[in-house]
Amino acid sequence: MVKTILFVDDSKSIRKAVGGLLEKLGYNVLIASNGREGYEKLDGTDIHLIITDLHMPEMNGIELIRAARKLETYQFIPMLLLTTETLMEKKREAKIAGATGWLEKPFKNEKLEMIIKKVLR
Repeated sequence: MVKTILFVDDSKSIRKAVGGLLEKLGYNVLIASNGREGYEKLDGTDIHLIITDLHMPEMNGIELIRAARKLETYQFIPMLLLTTETLMEKKREAKIAGATGWLEKPFKNEKLEMIIKKVLR
């Protein structure tokens, strides 16, 4: 069964790069350009992983994770933050909101692939 990943980032170039990598790895990819748009995709669709940027307009990544965790369908799926943010306070806030993990930009494709495989076991 092909797994579906929701990828949310306000940078068009990052969406294209990461979305292309995820498709190359064989995943079905849903793309959103901000947290609000990402949240709207949580409509009961079978999503196995959410990867989101932190700093975005309309709804940031932590707000998206917090909102997704309140939805029964997505309550227990892995959710990763992919961001340039390095502050420990933000990492703590993300963990409290329900983030499964944190990956800092820039990142190596191999590391992203390894983390995805680990959380989607």
